Amino acid sequence: MGLHLIGVDSNGVGFGNLSVRDGATDNFYITGSATGGLHELNVADCAKVVACDCPANRVRYEGSIIPSSESLTHAAIYKSEPTAGAVIHFHCTKLWAALLNQAPTASKGAEYGTPELAYEIIRLFVRTDAPSRKIVVMAGHKAGILTFGKDFEEAFAILIRERTRIYPE
Repeated sequence: MGLHLIGVDSNGVGFGNLSVRDGATDNFYITGSATGGLHELNVADCAKVVACDCPANRVRYEGSIIPSSESLTHAAIYKSEPTAGAVIHFHCTKLWAALLNQAPTASKGAEYGTPELAYEIIRLFVRTDAPSRKIVVMAGHKAGILTFGKDFEEAFAILIRERTRIYPE
């Protein structure tokens, strides 16, 4: 049984994404647009983001798949936290509602996939405990939560820690 935190909704729209930093660079690999419904990912399902232009709302990438619309958001985390090696963007309405304004929370006006959200992420890293909590709630993206860590294991452990803290089993 899966957690269903990344997937496809009843309208066939994918949600959630994953990224991993490319070594010590600002480049990162991110799951492609509309890959949320895949049960298994391979390299062809990811794009390598090699440049981000936040004011122009543009990313430059390598690969044959279009990177997730959340690429600027992931880039903002990597820019703000040099030790971050992986980011998980997942959806969980109940956890989102419980963490809203209880964990570092981006402004409701900062919608997903926008430069405004990327700027909000950077602001949260300066003005909140986002770097130590390793979690950000996206008020303008219902159910959207980001966790990050030095690798996927740590990012996933943060996700599970918060889920268990709010909903002990």
